[in-house]
Amino acid sequence: MYPRHEARRTGRLRVSDIHEIFWEESGNPDGVPVIALHGGPGGGSNPEMRRFFDPARYRIFLCDQRGCGRSTPHSELRENTTWDLVDDIEALREHVGVNQWVVFGGSWGSTLSLAYAVTHPDRVLGLVLRGIFLVSKSEISWFYQSGASRLFPDSYDRYIAPIPEAERGDLLNAFHKRLIGSDKNARIEAARAWARWEGETLSIKGPVTTPPRFNEDDFVDAFARIECHYFINRGFFAHDSWLLEEAERTLQSIPGVIVHGRYDVVTPLSTAWALSKAWPKAELHIIPDAGHSSMEPGIVDRLIAATDMFAEQFLPTVKA
Repeated sequence: MYPRHEARRTGRLRVSDIHEIFWEESGNPDGVPVIALHGGPGGGSNPEMRRFFDPARYRIFLCDQRGCGRSTPHSELRENTTWDLVDDIEALREHVGVNQWVVFGGSWGSTLSLAYAVTHPDRVLGLVLRGIFLVSKSEISWFYQSGASRLFPDSYDRYIAPIPEAERGDLLNAFHKRLIGSDKNARIEAARAWARWEGETLSIKGPVTTPPRFNEDDFVDAFARIECHYFINRGFFAHDSWLLEEAERTLQSIPGVIVHGRYDVVTPLSTAWALSKAWPKAELHIIPDAGHSSMEPGIVDRLIAATDMFAEQFLPTVKA
């Protein structure tokens, strides 16, 4: 990864009567603009995301999506949908004076990147996506109901522990009831279990590599509540295949790179495979010894190769 570097400027952008989002800019002010979209939803950005881009060649933007990270109000579900977030990205683009940018995102960040790109294709230079997720019923059932339990039975038992056995036939609704409920103890217990399930399954190495923030109550509250809110509403898409169909219709002239771990348990490879067939202009790279985490060595290498390639491709255009 590129060396750590600090943000050159930060700001807050009022995007609704309720919400204000945090954003930052780093790198070269004359470089290729790129916005890096974090996962979750509800995960928040972190400084390590800057390191996927050459700071000498990129003008790097990060933001915290509604309700998480340094955006306010924390863990707020009102006025918090995919289309609100798409509007926020466009509002930020206009606010910072960028005409077009590369869009980079992994996991939920790949979902939001695609939703933005199919809505505003004229604003997208290219897409770099990792861990493709389309918020379909089958994807949610695989990870949040029972499919992934076959590979991580130890973590799965910890995940379902707060839910009485009688409610385990529909875990998404069981968690949602607790995460939006008024019982604060039940809410945080459910949030910890929900978030740690994902944290323990991110890497091919399993629970030993769980990021520390997946054990922090403030983080897991927003992460679990916002994720569950989005997933119970199926990403606020018209139907399961809507995003795939729109990608096939609108992305044919936009270059892209898709990076996916062969052993990704959180978002199985079949979704990336389907996207690559719908979007022939995108290069699909299957990493043979990786799971879901952006920090798996093979995934890091391929993502940086992709951003380097786009820097070479788009920097002359930006300078012109």
